[in-house]
Amino acid sequence: MKGAAVPASTIKRRASAAARPQKRELVTNREMGRKGFAKVDAFLLQWRAEDVLCVWKRHPIPFVFGSFLLFFMGVEYTLSMVPATSPPFDIGFVATRWLHSALSSSPTLNTALAALNTVFVAMQTAYILWTWLVEGRIRATVSTLFMFTCRGVLGYATQLPLPEEFLGSGADFPVGNFSFFLFYSGHVAGSVIASMDMRRMKRWELARLFDALNFLQVVRLLGSRGHYTIDLAVGVGAGMLFDSLGGKYEESRKKYQPLEANGPVSNGVDGLVD
Repeated sequence: MKGAAVPASTIKRRASAAARPQKRELVTNREMGRKGFAKVDAFLLQWRAEDVLCVWKRHPIPFVFGSFLLFFMGVEYTLSMVPATSPPFDIGFVATRWLHSALSSSPTLNTALAALNTVFVAMQTAYILWTWLVEGRIRATVSTLFMFTCRGVLGYATQLPLPEEFLGSGADFPVGNFSFFLFYSGHVAGSVIASMDMRRMKRWELARLFDALNFLQVVRLLGSRGHYTIDLAVGVGAGMLFDSLGGKYEESRKKYQPLEANGPVSNGVDGLVD
């Protein structure tokens, strides 16, 4: 009869029936464990010759990375190590010799580019603070705090030597020729965090502008020997990683925020203060 209540005994029987297959699976797994791995039908035994020969068609990206793995294994195991008495080899320094020569011969140009780079850092900072203080979104701010904390720990743990050809400038950030950690680049990581936030908000033109300025920043830092290539590459990865962690933090906070009549509390100050 439509609308009639289902008896409790019926509900119990249905629940018991639904649980039976899971119980059988559990028993099967236990038996498989007693038999050992030798009895397991391994996945690779199901491969056919066609599967192996056509793997580059079905999985092109893993195939390319696998090829690079083999290539760089050959490079690594046959490479002549850099002697302890020699400066580190950096392919980014090799690629930007022309810029380094120009900056060395023109201190004014070096100072001008350093000042422009500092303006870009100020733009990153202003945008990230804007997302929190004005828009009430904490993800970019929290990501940046995570990123600089980790940078401080790693930068202090392994203090790389300053490149021999380093061209400092009082106009560079931090302004005033202060000491700084080389690993990893906070300039680059902060720009990536800001750019990813812009993409989430569909601010495509602004994101492209920041990406272009970040690329020019990388070239300038290599040319002035302000960072090694690995510092800049890891800076890009760090920006992506800590943006993701900032998102996870934001999601975790939503579970514990008290609800008001019109919905959850904003992500502003309440999102950062318990």
